[in-house]
Amino acid sequence: MMMKLAKLPDRKPVKLTVTVNADLNRKLRDYAALYRETYGESEAVDELIPFMLEAFLENDRVFVRARKEGIAGTAQEGRQSKSS
Repeated sequence: MMMKLAKLPDRKPVKLTVTVNADLNRKLRDYAALYRETYGESEAVDELIPFMLEAFLENDRVFVRARKEGIAGTAQEGRQSKSS
């Protein structure tokens, strides 16, 4: 069985502070438990969240298209300033 989120790469730890409701907290802990069962390695929820968000954004077709078209605002502006 493959999870939507691939096994995390080696990385430096990053501190993340976020407030979520109790139901979402339970879901995140359940996800971390499934990750542990799937990959045999325990990861803290706050370590998984950035990768979950990145996977979500990369797979949101409307968002990806909007960024490519410059509709999302800063994506195109950031690329233009870097190439200047």
